[in-house]
Amino acid sequence: MSKQKRENIKRMQNEYMDHYDMKVERMKRRKKRFIRRFVIISSIILLSFVFLFTYHMKQRAMYSEAVEKNEQLTAEMNALETREKELLEEIDLLKDEEYILDIARSSYFLSKKGEIIFQIEDGE
Repeated sequence: MSKQKRENIKRMQNEYMDHYDMKVERMKRRKKRFIRRFVIISSIILLSFVFLFTYHMKQRAMYSEAVEKNEQLTAEMNALETREKELLEEIDLLKDEEYILDIARSSYFLSKKGEIIFQIEDGE
């Protein structure tokens, strides 16, 4: 119907129409409450996901830093173990008197009895 015809129609005032109006009003209120609840619950769920996502990303960053630090410390430990083995071998060699004499001869130009040392310059 057109607007003019609707305006000309008079609304009936009886018990049925009053109940119908109350029902329509209840439905509107229910719909508003549903929409409010839906928005609130959706917001809570969205915020929860955002929080969990950021927490997860922080945990991944911390884990990757820990793995990197572990690799670095492992490499450092391997280098130190190698250095320790070298030092222990040198300690064992320093207990030998012949080794000490060889070091003294080469570093300080010391000689055994009857030995002559010649100093040769490099060709450069």
